[in-house]
Amino acid sequence: MAEIPSTPYDGNVRAVLVPAVADVNAPTAAELTAGIDISCYLTGDGLAISVDQQSITDERLCSTSTFEKRGRKTHSVDVTYIDNTNSVAHAAFNEAREALDEGSVHYLVTRRNLPYETAFASAQLVRVYPIEAGFPAEVPGEANSVTRTTSKLFVTGDPGIDVAVTA
Repeated sequence: MAEIPSTPYDGNVRAVLVPAVADVNAPTAAELTAGIDISCYLTGDGLAISVDQQSITDERLCSTSTFEKRGRKTHSVDVTYIDNTNSVAHAAFNEAREALDEGSVHYLVTRRNLPYETAFASAQLVRVYPIEAGFPAEVPGEANSVTRTTSKLFVTGDPGIDVAVTA
């Protein structure tokens, strides 16, 4: 069997909150650059995106088997990020907490498998989620850790999945 290369996750993910995207299936590099980059606020495991797909039961009179069809999908996003509220870093380094106030509306755009520092450019594949931020909950403190907050980001419309960035 041939050796199949893999791409490290660490350092190869970018996540931005964008105020406006005209078309989730064709975001522009300019739209994505206008966002708030929250990549360095998110903890290593702090970007939890999942999808749950229901099944439709398809029974037939002529068969003893029950078949299935693809049903509705529910996209879910939960984020955990550092929170510098009230610290000396508050004024300059608390963008994620301030942007994700409960009820705030954004587009969460994620890009994987390119170095974080790489600018958004045409033909890169991204995922675009229209979201509304839920309540920012404090993560219980623990020794040898940093202050963190977690928020559920409610997906409010159809996301653009693996869509190409346009010029």
